[in-house]
Amino acid sequence: MVKKVTLLLVLIALFLRTGFLLAKTPGELEQEIATYEKELGRLNLQAATLANQIAQYDAQIKLTTLRIEEIGQRIDLIAGRISGLKDSVESLSAVHTQRVVEEYKYYRVDTPLLFFIFNGDLSAVLKHYTYLRRIQNEDAVILSRLTAAKDNYENQKKEQEKLYEQLKLQETSLANQKKAKANLLTITKNDEKKYQNLLASARAEFEAIQAIISGKGTETEVGDVSEGATIATIIQGASCNSSGSHLHFIVGVGDQVKNPFEYLSSVSVQNCSGSSCGSSDGDAFNPSGSWRWPISPTIKFMQGYGLTWGIKNSWVGRIYSFHNGIDINSSDPAVRAVKTGKLYRGSYGGSVGCRLRYVRLDHADSDLETYYLHVNY
Repeated sequence: MVKKVTLLLVLIALFLRTGFLLAKTPGELEQEIATYEKELGRLNLQAATLANQIAQYDAQIKLTTLRIEEIGQRIDLIAGRISGLKDSVESLSAVHTQRVVEEYKYYRVDTPLLFFIFNGDLSAVLKHYTYLRRIQNEDAVILSRLTAAKDNYENQKKEQEKLYEQLKLQETSLANQKKAKANLLTITKNDEKKYQNLLASARAEFEAIQAIISGKGTETEVGDVSEGATIATIIQGASCNSSGSHLHFIVGVGDQVKNPFEYLSSVSVQNCSGSSCGSSDGDAFNPSGSWRWPISPTIKFMQGYGLTWGIKNSWVGRIYSFHNGIDINSSDPAVRAVKTGKLYRGSYGGSVGCRLRYVRLDHADSDLETYYLHVNY
């Protein structure tokens, strides 16, 4: 019998060990998260190879998974607190309600004044009064505890809601990272040479665009054009520094760029700037101006302005950290002037041996300029 009990205790111990230790403790999670954050920092400093980029994706995916696990643990912990607080609130509410009812009856039937009138005993009245005061003080304590419990309950609920929002963001981020890795492998077919070509093309485009904005392009003045006039066409397919058809549209003042959405008007759009066309993770599309668009709707929106999804989730983040315009496309390749102004045709020779073609419009009604890149004229 003793052997059976001992064996049972050993089995229970093993179950508890395997069952509970499979889940990481908060301290273990914190240490593992710090390890992967350090690993990502190390990988960022290494050479830009396909293997390194895949390793970064894997490390980021693992890091995000750990953060999801950490948030899940915090949600479970708060759920336990909320359950206990709910029980406390219900218990205290029941006690408080009962005390209110009893006190009401006591006051109504047996007040100190009536007690004195009918009994004439002052000491008994004082005792009675003291008892009533004690009841009132106890009720005040119960009410204070009830109020504190309710406040704590509401605060914990709010904290839980915030954690659920964080969890949703992390889950979206994890899905994005997995899609970005899969997309890179699809584009490169896990071939280092193709990956290096992608990087070289993106780097050459970035350098050329920066040079064009700085006034280093070779330009020819065309003359005045009216708003809406056709000034170029989008190159179809891959071209110099571009892996596919799109118009890179920039708004600038001197050598400074502006957010195009501050000037362009509202229009129908297909948002393809995220992990896929129509996904909820794409860049914000929020035009608030009055300008006509340089291409015909429906606009296919491929990359936004500033810190974009592509920068945060794909290999282009190795080339630049800020997108200085917007990438758009349309079923109609015609490119039109967004305002009246003086038109210039230009090109710039990049580091990969081709010339990136563009047109520049010097606006007649302001000091603004607009650039239209990856075009024929």
